[in-house]
Order: sequence, then C-alpha cells, then structure tokens
Amino acid sequence: MSAGNDDEIEASSAPLIEHLAELRSRLIRSVLAFIVGMVICFTVATPIFNFLTAPLCQVLGDRGQDCDLIFISPQEGFFVAIKVSLLGGFMLSFPVIAMQMWRFVAPGLYRTERGAFLPFLLASPFMFLLGASFAFYVVTPLAYDFFLGFQQFGAEGEAVVGEEVRQGLSVVFQGSAQEYLNLTIKFIVAFGLCFQLPVLLTLMGKAGLVSSRGLADVRKYAVVAILLLAALVTPPDVITQVILFVVVYGLYEISIQLVKRVERKRVEQLRREGVLDEDEDLDAFDAGGDDGE
Repeated sequence: MSAGNDDEIEASSAPLIEHLAELRSRLIRSVLAFIVGMVICFTVATPIFNFLTAPLCQVLGDRGQDCDLIFISPQEGFFVAIKVSLLGGFMLSFPVIAMQMWRFVAPGLYRTERGAFLPFLLASPFMFLLGASFAFYVVTPLAYDFFLGFQQFGAEGEAVVGEEVRQGLSVVFQGSAQEYLNLTIKFIVAFGLCFQLPVLLTLMGKAGLVSSRGLADVRKYAVVAILLLAALVTPPDVITQVILFVVVYGLYEISIQLVKRVERKRVEQLRREGVLDEDEDLDAFDAGGDDGE
C-alpha cells in the first residue's frame, strides 16, 4: 500500500475517532447527571412515594378505608426506594441528557435543519409530562376505583354454625407497596410514551417519511394497532383500555392535522422558490421527483 493511501485512511479515520470521543464524553456527562438525580431522589424517596400514593389514598378515603400499604418481603422497601429513585433521577436528568444529545447532533445539521428539529426536542418532554400527568391525575384514580370495587365486606349479621359464631366473609385491599408502585409507574410511562405520537409523526412528516393522506388512508389499521396497544400496556380493565384508546386515537387524528400543516408550509415555500406552480400540489411534486429518479 502506498504512502498516499495511508494518508487518506488516516485522514478519514481521524474524524470518526473524534466523533466517538465526543460521543463518549456526552454519554459520560449524561450518566453522571442521571446518577446525581438518582442520588437526590433516593434521599427523598419516602416523600416521593407518598406523593405517588395520592390516587390510591383518594379512592380509599372515599370508601372510608385507611390508606395502608405493606411490605411482603424484607427487601421490598429498599427496592421501592430504588425504583422511585430511577424514575425521579431520569426525570431530573432528562434536560441534561437532551442537551447533550442536541450538542452532539446539532453540529452535523444545517441551520434550517437545526431550527426545524429544536422545537420537537422541546415538545417531547412537554408531551411526556402531559401524558404522565393525565395518567396520574385522571386514569390512575379511575383504574383503582374500578379495581377496589371488587372488595367484599362482611355482613353485619352473625351466623351460628354448631357452637361457633361466624362473621360474614370480608375480602379487603391490603396492597403491596412494590406492586402498587409497579402498576402506577406502568400507567405513567405508558401514557407518557403514547403522548409522543404527535411529536413523532409530525417530525416524520417534516422529513417526508409520512404524509397526511397516507396516515388517513391507514386509519382503520391504526385503530386496530391502538386497540392492541391498549390491551398490552394497561391492566385488564375496560375503563383504562377505553381511555387509552380514545386518547391515543385522538392524538393520531391531531397528528394528521399537524402533518397537513407541515405540508402546507412546505408547499408555500416551494412556490416561493419557484419549484411548484400555483396549480400544483405536493403530491405532484413528489411524483415528479420519483419519476426523475
């Protein structure tokens, strides 16, 4: 191999090594931010857990019951604190993680691309918080009210069987703290991720990967997919599944309108640049581009 070829290989590998080194530094900063957030939340894990039990306590209070959870194993309290710390640490460190991701990706984008991508980066955490809040304040109380409706309280009367006096059978809630936390986190994460749908589809529409007409044409398949999603990510109760289906399908319809808006702006820009005539639309432009290829 000649010396000239060796120089070309070294010149091409140098930027890759620099990118990998920068990626490593960004990841290290993100992990450190997550660890710091996790440690902070671990020190206040009990108040955070008490806050997360508010929907359950509200439902139990309306039924005249005490809000009590139990540990069914010695290590359960520790793992509850760890799970609370993981969730809280991720939420606290997400701005730092998002900023590190942005600083790594932004130098490789054009100015117009950076201006287009940044609003989606800001909208994503907002939509996640919106979905998580909807799950915590609306869906979770309804779900626990449904579940706790299957409690069975003993009858006031007494039955005499032989020489024994038996009270009516009582089957009441004595929940595990860890099981309650798992279910609540599942609600929060599921709805938070589902609320990312408009952000994802609008970004894909801006990149030209999907169109509003295409999303509308596959609406019936989207309904089936949303029904399957509702059955998989929620507990087996009809109320929660219906709520998730209605919310996600509504977000899907909102996404179609947002993609239409993106397409209108793209058409206006192409017409200003003289690429499209006044009587042409975006479909004709895309078809012409495909034929040209």
